[in-house]
Amino acid sequence: MFRVSVDDHVMIAHSLPDEFFGPAQQLHGATLAITATFEREGLDEHGVVMDIGVAMSLLGGVLDGLRYRNLDEHPDLSGKITTTEVVCQYVAEQVVQGLPGHHGLRALEIAADEHPRARASVRLELGP
Repeated sequence: MFRVSVDDHVMIAHSLPDEFFGPAQQLHGATLAITATFEREGLDEHGVVMDIGVAMSLLGGVLDGLRYRNLDEHPDLSGKITTTEVVCQYVAEQVVQGLPGHHGLRALEIAADEHPRARASVRLELGP
């Protein structure tokens, strides 16, 4: 299995309106360091998993829709508690929608570091 990863970051605001989250219930800011990892079983005819520029553009394009936004007011996330895990899932689903046809990928993983000692991720299987 071959993998290629690209990184970016996004600055957001959100609240986590449930007693479970303690002080994070209140509106606060966060900077998430995002890594997108693309997997395929073999390399393509160009000897790569996918073009790194395309991977960076896909991730950056999705994150552009979140940058400097209050996720509590984001139309796609309305009514959701936007934990780091939920943000990872949203980013992964949006990146998958933007993949070119016949991409040959087997999986996509999106990971988000909240700070150097805490991170979350989701892995989406894309089929054979």
